[in-house]
Amino acid sequence: MTSRVGRLQRRPDFLRVAAARRKFAAPGLVLQAAPGLAGDTVDLRVGFTASRKVGGAVVRNRVRRRLRAVAAELLPGHAKPGMDYVLIGRQASLTRPYLALKADLEAALRRLGAWQGQAEDAASGRTTI
Repeated sequence: MTSRVGRLQRRPDFLRVAAARRKFAAPGLVLQAAPGLAGDTVDLRVGFTASRKVGGAVVRNRVRRRLRAVAAELLPGHAKPGMDYVLIGRQASLTRPYLALKADLEAALRRLGAWQGQAEDAASGRTTI
C-alpha cells in the first residue's frame, strides 16, 4: 500500500515536529517524527532542511535534493501513515553513496517504530534496502 505524501513547508510545522523529541541520527541524515495533525488530506507529510553548517546554498540545495529522492523512494510504501517527518541533511549527506543514504533512512524509520510492515519483513525473512 502506498501512502499519499504531502510536504511540510511552514516553520511552525517544523518546530512542532522538533518539539515531539523523537529523532534518530544516522551518518547521512537525521530523522525527526511526530504525529500528524487531525484532518489532513494526505496520509503523511515530510519536510527537508539543511543548516548552513552543511555548506553554501548550492551544497544545501543538493543535499535536500538527495534527501527528497531517497524519501520519495521509501516513504510512500514504508512509512507509517498519520505522521509528520523532517529529514535534516548532514555534511555526509552530500558524499554518502545513495544506497547508504537509503539504508540510513530505513534504519531511522525502523528505530523510530515508523517502518510499516516490520512484522511482514521479519516473518518472510526478506530484507529491503
